[in-house]
Amino acid sequence: MAKISEETRLHFQEAIQPYKNKIQQTLEKEKTMLNAMHSGDSDLNFKKLMLCEDMIYVSSLYVAQNSLSVKLMEVKNNDALNEARKILYKAIIYLEDIVTNFIDVSYADLQKNQDTITNINIEKRYLIIRKLGLSIRIVKDSFGDNSKWKWSFVELEGRFSTVAKNLIDMKEASKDYFDPRAENYETTVLYIRLIIKLLNSSATGYRDRYELSTRRIDDMRDAIKYLLALRRIYVLLGNSEQAEEVKKKAIVWKDKMDADQKKGLSN
Repeated sequence: MAKISEETRLHFQEAIQPYKNKIQQTLEKEKTMLNAMHSGDSDLNFKKLMLCEDMIYVSSLYVAQNSLSVKLMEVKNNDALNEARKILYKAIIYLEDIVTNFIDVSYADLQKNQDTITNINIEKRYLIIRKLGLSIRIVKDSFGDNSKWKWSFVELEGRFSTVAKNLIDMKEASKDYFDPRAENYETTVLYIRLIIKLLNSSATGYRDRYELSTRRIDDMRDAIKYLLALRRIYVLLGNSEQAEEVKKKAIVWKDKMDADQKKGLSN
């Protein structure tokens, strides 16, 4: 790699300063909001959604710093990318605070959480999920395939899949999904299709991490949980054929996990 001149470094520092300022301002805004929030506030979860969006914005500012580093110095700024990765965890945690981090749980068990955000329409929820998903993808791609964080993204993407699923009110969505006349029909169909894709991807991701990296039994258990969560959706949609296929896959994966445990191949 060619040596970077001091002049280039200074130019880079000047170029990223506006982004640093915006990050500082947004994080200070976050602190102010958190200090003003109380557990009994009627708009508590709405504010957490706002904070989630702010964290997505901060992540984009770190990604912009990396882009400038590549453009001006022809080198990735791994520190900025790592900060972007960590801030996306914060965005997800704000959503987990609202709708839990439960992977395979009945929709009835999530209803009390859904009841706290009834004033937030599905278009807004879907928009947040799309923005968050895009941000995760950009950061992951910016690190590259050989990054040391490769397998950690399985957890980040898995937790994202979980909150994406939990943020939608399946009781209402299951009605709108089959009614082209419903106001939220198109958004609901797109959202549920996205969730199906995410759950399937997370199941595969955890299975791969188990097989190719960690050999941790909890990774395989999570892979199976994502399959079972996916099956719940197929059952809800009346897609019995797909539900049965996913169920069979989950059984095969569990048998493999149990066999590995007996052979002492898992932690």
